[in-house]
Amino acid sequence: MPRLVDVPAVPAREITPRDTYLRRRELIAAAAIGAAWPATALAQAGGTPRPGKLAALPGQRSTVAGAMTMEKLTPYADVTTYNNFYEFGLDKGDPARHAHRLKTRPWTVAVEGEVARPGTFGIDDLLKLAPMEERIYRMRCVEGWSMVIPWVGYPLAELIRRVEPTGNAKYVQFVTLADPKQMPGLSSSVINWPYTEGLRLDEALHPLTMLAFGLYGEVLPNQNGAPLRVVVPWKYGFKSGKSIVRIRFTEKQPKTAWTDAAPHEYGFYSNVNPQVDHPRWSQSHERRIGEDGLLQRRRPTLMFNGYEAQVGQLYAGMDLRKHF
Repeated sequence: MPRLVDVPAVPAREITPRDTYLRRRELIAAAAIGAAWPATALAQAGGTPRPGKLAALPGQRSTVAGAMTMEKLTPYADVTTYNNFYEFGLDKGDPARHAHRLKTRPWTVAVEGEVARPGTFGIDDLLKLAPMEERIYRMRCVEGWSMVIPWVGYPLAELIRRVEPTGNAKYVQFVTLADPKQMPGLSSSVINWPYTEGLRLDEALHPLTMLAFGLYGEVLPNQNGAPLRVVVPWKYGFKSGKSIVRIRFTEKQPKTAWTDAAPHEYGFYSNVNPQVDHPRWSQSHERRIGEDGLLQRRRPTLMFNGYEAQVGQLYAGMDLRKHF
């Protein structure tokens, strides 16, 4: 039932031309968040060419191990029109049709629970909290489709360290905005709103876990989780909470939307695992959105979505069939 909001089948229209994809990356010339880039600027440290749809959000190419897959990017048109964001509707195209209603300014995020420095952060303060990076991640949906997306943001750990979790903090819960005036999908009873997700604290602190504010060198489109979201690339896409308004640190494992709605289908960990099938779908293979048009080939699903070398140690000794 959950479908990844930012990653997933694709009409052949508007696919990024090969010469555009292969050309040298543009140099980022913007000195401030949201400033417009000159069309001819080239980035000092790289950066994916912008589509020119929204305000620029430059980011230095990440040096974190595993953060820059060299696989072909999913076209921007597909990343922004084939989404799971049930607050705007259950169909893949509903978020792009309805998310224009979302107002992303002003926006605040409350940080609370087991932290020494709780508080409320404005979106502009969060944008300045740490240097922006570009990271190109594989993203995998529980339904069997995948994308490769160039995100812009910084490690979630940067925020976590600043709020100083107490010794009781074992988990982090993320709460998505739930406003019926802006989000027509809230009329559905598919889950108990608001949408919530969670991570173990060590997962949240992992260098690959990202607080994302943009993609393709621009601010996040509303349908992709504006103005900020979490990105956890080794887990199925629904674990990466969008349009976050609250981050809560807890001692006990927190409620998450899909484990609450269908605990026999969705576990708390939701690590990408080709050996553990969803009750209604095999997880052994996937289809890459935007690849090969109508002749999309099935490719083997990689353990931890290909990030096993980076994150496998987090689950050493665990039964991944039991802790699915």
